[in-house]
Amino acid sequence: MKKTVVELIEVAKDFDGQRALADISLTVTDGEFLSLLGPSGCGKTTLLRLIGGFEHCTSGLLRIDGQDMDRIPPEKRAVNTVFQNYALFPHMTVYDNVAFGLRMAKRSSREIRLAVTQALDMVQLSGLEQRRPAALSGGQQQRVAIARALINKPRVLLLDEPLSALDHRLRKQMQKELKQLQRALGITFILVTHDQDEAFAMSDRVVVMQAGRIEQIGTPMEIYENPVNLFVARFVGDINILDGVVVSRSGADTYHALVEGVAVTLHSRRDFLPGQQLHVLLRPEDVRLEQERDIAESRSLSAKFAQARLPGTVQRIFYHGATYDVEVMLDNGNQVQVTEFFDEDSANLSFRPGDQVALGWLQGWEVVLPHEG
Repeated sequence: MKKTVVELIEVAKDFDGQRALADISLTVTDGEFLSLLGPSGCGKTTLLRLIGGFEHCTSGLLRIDGQDMDRIPPEKRAVNTVFQNYALFPHMTVYDNVAFGLRMAKRSSREIRLAVTQALDMVQLSGLEQRRPAALSGGQQQRVAIARALINKPRVLLLDEPLSALDHRLRKQMQKELKQLQRALGITFILVTHDQDEAFAMSDRVVVMQAGRIEQIGTPMEIYENPVNLFVARFVGDINILDGVVVSRSGADTYHALVEGVAVTLHSRRDFLPGQQLHVLLRPEDVRLEQERDIAESRSLSAKFAQARLPGTVQRIFYHGATYDVEVMLDNGNQVQVTEFFDEDSANLSFRPGDQVALGWLQGWEVVLPHEG
């Protein structure tokens, strides 16, 4: 079992009487890559600043390596931070920026020279020692900031949206490099981001936050495939939300229900009562469409699909390269999005606007939640 490095117990933080964080309990283990994910203003950066020592808890406990951090200033914590704007010293060279922390610690010139050389080599910036930040690209500046943060060998590296200023291609590249670097060093990384793809690409676990509270903690797969509520489901990707009502229970985790007025068998480990209203959540890639004419000719959806025959009409098609999204208006007026792959034989679209279709999904791939609102 891995050692706990960061521990928060019922932490709260107030600003001018307004609660920014409430009831935050969280453990981060040695060598873990954890992401704090949520919309702007949800409290994720405040939580990062508490760990870094730039803010103090209004209540609750914050420990690093088992030590209470209540009165420990940032410079005394085994934590370094890479800020969103990198916070490099513009008048200093790359070498001097990276060496700054060691010079403040009064290390010897030889020790500093060796450590800086290793740090710059680690982030692939060897040969750029004498450049100033203004002469570097955004990706290079980010690497300098990381090297400066890592040179003191912190137990925890905090990353406050460090990739947000980069273009899409460079951002994807830096995501891979950060993950590889973290794995090579074995240091605990805690990343703040509002980008689901970024959090999922790099993290061992993701903490989804809203309005100063933790909504769900889990692996990227757990968060995506088993969201605990509608907020998480909507925030971490496209989702179709169908309305239903329980008719009866037929097994430990099997229910007969009406979904959008159609009889369906649902699977859920939650307990529901007959007559209880439901939300049935389906990712666009988990939904399957059949042409109405094929169903009429008995070429219906496979038996492995739920007994759903939700009728509708194709409204629009959105091309995405290897896939395309099909926007379907159900006969009852609700709209559903379906992700389809191109036909293997013809490489043509299988559906077109105006087609009459029926919608189904793989049994057990649905997420069933109690009705909200």
